[in-house]
This record gives sequence, C-alpha cells and structure tokens, in this order.
Amino acid sequence: MLNEKDIKPIPKYMLELIQRRDKKNCPEQSGHARYYAYLTKHKKELIKITVACRNKGKNWYCKQVAIHDVHSPYCLVKDMEFIMIAGYVVGWHEQGLTKYPRWWETGKWCEAYTQYFNVYTPIINIDYALKFPQYKYSAVDKYPSTNILKYLRYYEQYPQAELLVKFGLPYYATSKMILRKTSKDKRFGKWLIRNSSEIALNGYYVSTLFKAYRTRKPLAKVQKSEEDRKTFCQKCNYAEIKALFKTEKQIEQFLEYIAKQNTNISSYEDYLKACNYLGLDMSQDKNRLPHNFKRWHDIRIDEYRTAKALKDEQERKELYLKFANVAQKYISLQRDTDNTFIAIIAKSPLDLINEGEILHHCVGRMNYDQRFIREESLIFFIRDKHSPETPLVTVEYSLKQRKVLQCYGDNDSKPDRQVLNFVHCKWLPYANKKLKQIVA
Repeated sequence: MLNEKDIKPIPKYMLELIQRRDKKNCPEQSGHARYYAYLTKHKKELIKITVACRNKGKNWYCKQVAIHDVHSPYCLVKDMEFIMIAGYVVGWHEQGLTKYPRWWETGKWCEAYTQYFNVYTPIINIDYALKFPQYKYSAVDKYPSTNILKYLRYYEQYPQAELLVKFGLPYYATSKMILRKTSKDKRFGKWLIRNSSEIALNGYYVSTLFKAYRTRKPLAKVQKSEEDRKTFCQKCNYAEIKALFKTEKQIEQFLEYIAKQNTNISSYEDYLKACNYLGLDMSQDKNRLPHNFKRWHDIRIDEYRTAKALKDEQERKELYLKFANVAQKYISLQRDTDNTFIAIIAKSPLDLINEGEILHHCVGRMNYDQRFIREESLIFFIRDKHSPETPLVTVEYSLKQRKVLQCYGDNDSKPDRQVLNFVHCKWLPYANKKLKQIVA
C-alpha cells in the first residue's frame, strides 16, 4: 500500500489532459465538484489516483482525493467524505475556497475501505495499464466499467475474463461463478461465446446461463423461469403457494407448470385461494396442477364467488337479483305448448342447486350461475308436462352460438329420443326465434 510520503503531485501533462476532458464534459465549468482518475505506478504496481475539480469565478481547481492500488482492500483518502444520501463531498479549504474547514477536512491522507471511496469516474489514460506486462493482453482498454482495478484482480486469477470482454460480455467478466466455470469447463466458455450476442442483448442472470447450458433449453425461456423464481422467493405474500410447494423440486415443478400454462403466479394465487375456500384437497394433482389451468381457474373463481355470496347476506341478495333479472330478460325462451314436454328457464341459483342434487350432476356446483349472470349461457329445465315440478333433463344453451351446449339427465345420462327430439327440433328453433326478437 502506498504511503503518504510516496504521493507525488499531479504531473503537469496530466493536469492539462484532465482540464481538457473536464471542459469537454462540463462546458459550463460550474462550481460543483467533478471527478476524474488517472493511472500511474508505484514500485512497479499499478495505482489509480482520483481527482476532484471545480471552478470558482475564472479559476479552475483540481486536487487528488483518493488513491487505490490493484490488490489492497484499503485506499488513501484526503478531504473527501462519503455521505449515504448526498454521495461524495469534497472540502476546498486548503485551496482557499472556504473560510473554515469541515470537520472531516484535515488536509492529511487517511486510510479507508476501498468499497466506500471508489468513485466511478472516467479514467483519463486507460491505455497506461497495458504497459504492464501482466496486463498486456487483459483487454482492460475495452472494459466499459470504470472499476478496472476489480476487473484486473479477476483477470490475474482468471485470464478467461479477457475473452468475455472481447466477445461483448464485460459485465460477466467480474462474476466469480462465471469465471470459475469457464476455467474448469472449456465447453461452457465456447457455449458462452456462441450465444454472446443474445446474452449481451438481454443481460441474462448468471443462474440463467448455468441452467440453460445444463439443460440445453432456450435462454429466454429459462430467464422467464428464473424471473418467476425470484419473484416467487422474494415476495412474502405468496404464503399459501409456498406452503403447497415447499421443496426445490416442487418449486421447480410449479414454475415449469406456470410457464407451460402461459399464466402467472398471481393468477395461480387467486385459484389456490378459491380452492382452499371451497375445501378442495390440494394434495391431488388434478386440483394442484390442473391440466387446463385457465378453464379450471375460471370455474373455481366462479364457484368461490357463489359460495362466498351464499354466506354473505348482502352478496347473496345481489347474486339472486342479478340472476332473476337475466331470467326475466330471457323468459320468453321458455316453451310450454308441446303436448309432452316443457322448457323452463332457471329462476335462481337455488334452482340450479336443487336440479343438480336431484339429477346428480354438477349444474349446481360448478360455475353455471356465474355464466348465467354474465349472459354467456342459460340453463333450462326440461320437464314432463304432466309432472312440471319433477326434474327430468337439464340443458345449457349458448346465447352467443345459439345452440345447445349440454343436455343431460340423471347422473349425466343421455336423454331418450323423445326428449332429444323436443329439445333440438322443437324448443331450440323456438328459442332462437325468440332470442332474435330480444336482441333486435
């Protein structure tokens, strides 16, 4: 580490270079501090000297404020303080620009941790580093970050850093994980170079690179999975999902499922809350990871809304009112002129529940009431004209497609020929005709 007695003034030619760069970067030559750095050597070691400059009136001032070398975790600092909110502050009492020195402005060089006083600033003579034999092939002049000392430390240990810089991957050149992998696995290094354009363009996570290399999956797909993983692991509001998917393997399975289903974690969270509210067994794969997520998400959400509405008096009233209004709107689609059968529109969610319980099918348990309210499909009860109160067959009718979507009897059985003839040949044409009058 450099001692205070070894510190030399800024060379005249370097002062001129710094002033020239400062006028270019800051044409207004204002009174706030600007920072630059230049490279030099001490006892065959490369060191970086950071300077601060500012103007007052027509005068331009420049002073050394920090000195770093490649290998030391410490640096020397003079008349500069790091404030968490304000950043770096320089005192100019020694130059006669202030009447009194600040409390930290001693005019002496002090030892400090490099991490707190490594100002990210332009380096005036970056090519100077290439004069050192150990850095001749380091490509440090092509390294875009100003923290070149960190890069050179890694380069000394992992020469592969040079290739990463030359192939447009400089931000991975100071990743110890990447450098270790490239030093041990040459095929990984070649894979990075082959994919360097895509990697540089998208700035993939290091974990993405490792996983894509290991699995041979597309980088973009793996990146999406890693982003979901970070979101999932970092956010604390996915407690229910985390309780369901605990191990690394389960989390991986969950995230792959989300990607495959083209959905997101928030949608699954809504689905899971609905399932838990409904008391479903989420240890079963058919509930935990349904084959068609979008379909079952919509079904469970609708079931949840219905169940919740039935518990809440006010919501139940609103649900029944909406249902009744739709039923009244399309009541003309009913038909009772046939000698054998009649078609009756459902009047309330309770009608669906009763129909489903008696005929042992799902019209009262799935999301048919919500579809009814949204006017997506209507539910009609086919009854024997002589026993109008006895459930016989249930029909789901699509308002948009104007066709029968489902027609089932007890235990989802297919109705007999007489009923099917009434539904498709008599009631359906009649209902479509009446529907035209309603929407006209």
